[in-house]
Amino acid sequence: MRTRPARRIHPAWWAAAVTFLALVGAAGFRAVPGVLMDPLHDEFGWSISTISLATAVNMALYGLTAPFAAALMERFGIRYVVTAALVVVAAGSGLTVFMTASWQLVLCWGVLVGLGTGSMALALVATVTGRWFVARRGLVSGVLTAGGAAGGLVFLPLVSQLAAAHGWRPAALAVAVAALAVAPFVLWLLRDRPRDIGVTPYGGTEADDVEPVRTGAARIALRALGTAARTGPFWYLAAGMMICGATTMGLIQPHFIPAAHDHGMPPTTAAGLLALVGIFDVAGTIASGWLTDRVDPRLLLLAYYVLRGLSLLALPWLFGPHIEANMLAFIVFYGLDWVATIPPTMALCRELFGAAAPVVFGWVFASHQVGAALMAFGAGIVRDELGTYDTAWYAGGVLAVVAGVLSLLVRRMRVPAPV
Repeated sequence: MRTRPARRIHPAWWAAAVTFLALVGAAGFRAVPGVLMDPLHDEFGWSISTISLATAVNMALYGLTAPFAAALMERFGIRYVVTAALVVVAAGSGLTVFMTASWQLVLCWGVLVGLGTGSMALALVATVTGRWFVARRGLVSGVLTAGGAAGGLVFLPLVSQLAAAHGWRPAALAVAVAALAVAPFVLWLLRDRPRDIGVTPYGGTEADDVEPVRTGAARIALRALGTAARTGPFWYLAAGMMICGATTMGLIQPHFIPAAHDHGMPPTTAAGLLALVGIFDVAGTIASGWLTDRVDPRLLLLAYYVLRGLSLLALPWLFGPHIEANMLAFIVFYGLDWVATIPPTMALCRELFGAAAPVVFGWVFASHQVGAALMAFGAGIVRDELGTYDTAWYAGGVLAVVAGVLSLLVRRMRVPAPV
């Protein structure tokens, strides 16, 4: 009697797994500013707005690097770009332990870590899902997006405990080691394309494995921007993503812990709440990816943004020295909504811009980080000038509702894609 051969796991799932690991490793240091803001202020006497400037540079470069990183992945391959990016992240986070001036904080924390993490931004998600998956793209996009967003938040309790017990330097080094430890797995398991190992994309055929463009990475990125910028949908998506970044990575991630501390909550407790955001973000983003395969992405974006705006308008009334049920409700909702916007936005880019979608999405995501940078710096100024974050929360709430309206203006029509 002949036995049936064991069913082999499709290599696309291994590519997705190691991409998830890389995104989680890179996310760690991006989340550290919120935990270390008070320790840096206490040791060096730097103002909240000065520390927020380094965070803003980090976030801006994280976004602006993404479209060029997507093009570099076409030119040099995913493995080498991601490995180099992890090394840069580790160097930037590790070198902060030697800094003595605020410009060094901007250089290490802002420039190096921003460039490194930007090379593994959500353009990496778009590239991997576009190359390796035809079936389950929305679901895989949701899982990978959750890894990139939740990874940093889940790191927060560990970083906060290390900073409280041993100072901020061991905490920064721990994150550097975590990012560096991922590099060998990337070199070992991540392949550039299905054809490299003799398979087809998951759920697709050989025709779905498009030949990569090997020349002119910068030209590819700029040409994609030039073509996309001549269409209205690009600007609506970019504006929505700018507000998305402002109301998550720019506002909540760096400023929630110091804001909670202003109301008497211990930083370690506030860090634990943000870790819960990261945990629920995984569920919310995966669910959003599943819904994106079935529901009009514009309607999903409308719901996500409007509900986010309403929750931010309520946040100033929820802070206190202890965790109450209403604050837990906010944390659970914000976690589910954190980057649930990414899978539908990515799906619209794929629908509108075809093969150029990864690079175009890189530019859309760049606007996400520009919004995050502006809000991170602006909220720091608000806190320094007014002594409270309340105005920043209200502004974020109004902007989120505007983003929901912009999402409905996206016309589901195909536009010419750059060659």
